[in-house]
Amino acid sequence: MNAGEIAAIVEGVEVPEVGAEAQDTAARLGALLRHLFLYDRGNMLRVIEDCGLSMTQCKALLELGGKGGDDPRQVGDLAETLGVSVPSMSRAVDALVRTRLATRVEDPEDRRVRRVAITAKGKKLAETLLVVRQAGMEAFAASLSAAQRRKLDAAIDSLMDREDIADAYRHLKEVGPT
Repeated sequence: MNAGEIAAIVEGVEVPEVGAEAQDTAARLGALLRHLFLYDRGNMLRVIEDCGLSMTQCKALLELGGKGGDDPRQVGDLAETLGVSVPSMSRAVDALVRTRLATRVEDPEDRRVRRVAITAKGKKLAETLLVVRQAGMEAFAASLSAAQRRKLDAAIDSLMDREDIADAYRHLKEVGPT
């Protein structure tokens, strides 16, 4: 199934036209990510499943617990950041609030507005998810030969000039699990 066929299945999803070289890079990257996601026998998926989180709830929890995690967010902002509809995000946040992983707080500038903040319980779960993911990545890195690891490091280093990737790396090094 190609990207165009997938777009036809998923209503409202726009798939940009890309050249054959970018398609091949994407396919190889997808294979690597799939392998990494399942390398540790799906431990992160198992943790998500055991907690009863949907993917939208999990993404919201990780976003709330990520950079600036102490800053409450509006549901609409979360929805936009994560690329889901506001009603879908609202349902996800309702479930996070019910399970005490998040809470709704009053906006200090506009009392009519409610924001979503992660709770201590939510932070602990987000950290657990990150620890499990990091452990899987470390196990994969340890399975590489020294030459493979050097090549992978060089490829990743070449992407560190992208501000979004460099920011994510700095954040992981500062507060992330190791």
